[in-house]
Amino acid sequence: VTGTVSQVGLGQQCLGDVPFAEALQAGRIGLWRAILGYDPQQGWAFSTYAWPAIMRHIWQAVKSHARHEARVRIESQCTDALSTDPVILVEVATLRRTLDDLVQRLPEPFHEVIVARYGLDGNLPASYRQLGARLGLSHERARQLHTEALVWLRHPAHCQALRSLLQRHTLADYEAADAVAQRWLQKRAGRHGR
Repeated sequence: VTGTVSQVGLGQQCLGDVPFAEALQAGRIGLWRAILGYDPQQGWAFSTYAWPAIMRHIWQAVKSHARHEARVRIESQCTDALSTDPVILVEVATLRRTLDDLVQRLPEPFHEVIVARYGLDGNLPASYRQLGARLGLSHERARQLHTEALVWLRHPAHCQALRSLLQRHTLADYEAADAVAQRWLQKRAGRHGR
């Protein structure tokens, strides 16, 4: 696996800031997945089957690491910028409290989906596949629940306080949000033959 990680990452060049040990571990996970899924009756050599699985896991580790690093960097920059102006600090705290209240009012399973998807519980944001596994659903159903939760959050009856703070509470703003929700409902009804 070490050789594969070296070949995939071209040394350290394409691994970015991912430590080699982390890429190696991701490659090992890919190898184990390949071992578990390999069927010699299919007529493929094991190496032909395993190579893409190992590569996929290494690149997922690289992407995940890059997303995490970008998030940490952005949070650090925002904290530095915000920590100097007390007015902005109060506005951000009020906005955060209002957003937290709005998310708390979400019915289940929407609440769990939004909290996990955006990492509002302090964890890294979850993928649809991770959400599906957590809820015992397919990743596609997790994606649908996420979309439904966003439609619920956009509804004027639910988001009025947040829109007011963001100065997005004109009639045109509410009509635009309602139009998005109506289009989504029509598209959903069309798929279900209603």
